[in-house]
Amino acid sequence: MLALLVILLRARIISLASGTPRNRGQLTATHAFTDSATMLRRQLRHMLRYPTLTLTAAGVPVIFLLLFVYVLGGILGSGLGGPSGGRDTYVNYVVPGVILMTAATAAQGTAISVAIDMTEGIVARFRTMAAIARASVLTGHVLGSLAQTLLSMAIVTGVALLVGFEPTADFGEWLGVIGVLLLIIFALTWLSVALAIMAKSVTAASNMLTPLMILPMMGSGFVPTDSMPAGLKWFADYQPFNLFIETLRGLLMGTPIGNNAILAIGWCVLIALGGYLWAKKLYNREPTQ
Repeated sequence: MLALLVILLRARIISLASGTPRNRGQLTATHAFTDSATMLRRQLRHMLRYPTLTLTAAGVPVIFLLLFVYVLGGILGSGLGGPSGGRDTYVNYVVPGVILMTAATAAQGTAISVAIDMTEGIVARFRTMAAIARASVLTGHVLGSLAQTLLSMAIVTGVALLVGFEPTADFGEWLGVIGVLLLIIFALTWLSVALAIMAKSVTAASNMLTPLMILPMMGSGFVPTDSMPAGLKWFADYQPFNLFIETLRGLLMGTPIGNNAILAIGWCVLIALGGYLWAKKLYNREPTQ
């Protein structure tokens, strides 16, 4: 596989060298797209070869879903809906937070995958290949993670439906849900890639993403923020994951969204752009001996 990749890249070097100045930029852009597609196929092969990665990304949120619905859902649901509440009320409340927890879990897996590539030498090999677009290595990880995370979310949503989740969203609102989730996954993935490149080891990369697992719990993912102390409530109301959850809950369950969607999209753009620029800068930096 590596030998074939080297042969293809050598052929690209020859084509770039023989191209005219006018079409060389077009060739470079085409090769960057092709290289990104090659790296995406590499990530998809890894996903098929190691399905436990996807199952792990879905498994942790599913465990939390079952724990909160069947162990705590009765009492927490009564607090939400009064006498008419209960487990059925709580499962509809908690699912958006669990779905967002899936994105955080998958981001941690992406960081581990990138850190493995950074520490095992494959990235050093890619850096020595002049014809390969440097951004394609990172783009392959991001697109592969996007597909893996969406699959994990589909599994979590399927389990949620089995335990009683009853969304009220129509077709248009479901399209909105998918669009919001794509933005969130894209943003968190670029952030995880940047943190993984900065990390010195796989363990460090994994630990850096731990706060993302906690933030859904420190918002309205599992309980309303009105039940929190004043200082914690202020943080919970304005941290990104709470805005993501409230937007997702509004689309799925028809609850008021207000300006949460605009703020959530703003956070996604900020995190994605910052993560991309940071990851690109770190990746292009010459490795220290």
